[in-house]
Amino acid sequence: MTLREIVHVSLGGSRIRVVFTNEFGTEPLRIGPASVAISKGGNTIDTAQGAVAPLTFGGRESVSIPVGALMISDPVSIKLPAQGDLAISVFVPQQTITTLSQHQAADQTSYVAEGNTVGAASFESPKEIRSWVFLKNVDVEAPARASAVVAFGDSITDGAFATNNANARWPDELARRLLADKRTADVAVLNEGIGGNGVLRHITGPSALTRFDRDVLAQPGVKYMIVLEAINDIGGGYGPKNPNAPVPVTPPPPPPTADDLIGGYQQLIERAHMHGIKVYMATLTPYMGAGYSSVAGEAVRTAVNQWIRTQKVADGVIDFDKVAQDPANPDRFLPAYDHGDHLHPGDAGYKAMGDAIDLSLFTK
Repeated sequence: MTLREIVHVSLGGSRIRVVFTNEFGTEPLRIGPASVAISKGGNTIDTAQGAVAPLTFGGRESVSIPVGALMISDPVSIKLPAQGDLAISVFVPQQTITTLSQHQAADQTSYVAEGNTVGAASFESPKEIRSWVFLKNVDVEAPARASAVVAFGDSITDGAFATNNANARWPDELARRLLADKRTADVAVLNEGIGGNGVLRHITGPSALTRFDRDVLAQPGVKYMIVLEAINDIGGGYGPKNPNAPVPVTPPPPPPTADDLIGGYQQLIERAHMHGIKVYMATLTPYMGAGYSSVAGEAVRTAVNQWIRTQKVADGVIDFDKVAQDPANPDRFLPAYDHGDHLHPGDAGYKAMGDAIDLSLFTK
């Protein structure tokens, strides 16, 4: 099969690398010929000169990625505009794949075709998917003065329920604003949100503490990090339990206290500072009315937010809670910003969050 995966970039450039992943696979992953091209919308690519480039890996067009590993392409030249859409096409030969290494719920349509159609200008009757499969990163070679901010969090950073293909997540809005401001036009945004993720525990994907080195420190050019995470630790720990769920063999750990979560934050801040990365802590947005909300969990969220607003260990604070809350009911989303599940913003809420970030944070 051939995957054609569409990725929206913040900064443009003339040389890029593509990173493929088999981090969660249980067998080596064989990938065949691959290429990058400027997307013309849907599954169609621009085939003009300079708009398509074949990918190689140490000069080879086909490689096997070991279990748990990444594979970085050789650098290729391509005219990639800022805020552009890139199409990565890769042929994956038939093989045993027990576990996919993928980013589910990507809010972006990608495409699957039978056989090797890497070079096709468009696919005939492709299957549509909304995941990035085996695709880890697109690294754009930027000027020496350029830097990056990592948006590190859960589904609210990942952009759950944002309009598909609209790049309506709050990190997308931040990227547009940074590019439009002369002071920050060389600051890229890397979205490292995982839906369902937690700070302390493996809920969906490895915990924030576990994946920090891979998803923050290993990214080139990172100078800043925004942390918005812990609502899943709280909801999962204090929310109503499913009475029909099987009794676990091992009793679950006790719900995390505010101090537990603060201790996790302090570890992230310390580890970032050791590598010269500035950390901006974001307050947790309202969640009362969500399926796993509770009075006890709200007390923990309130205590965590109080610490975030008053602590002196991070380099700044972004008060997303204040932006998103209903002034008449501060423990709930403003109705105009609520996607409808009382946990995630809709497009208007994501835009308000991205618009509320002080761009001067990224001139320091």
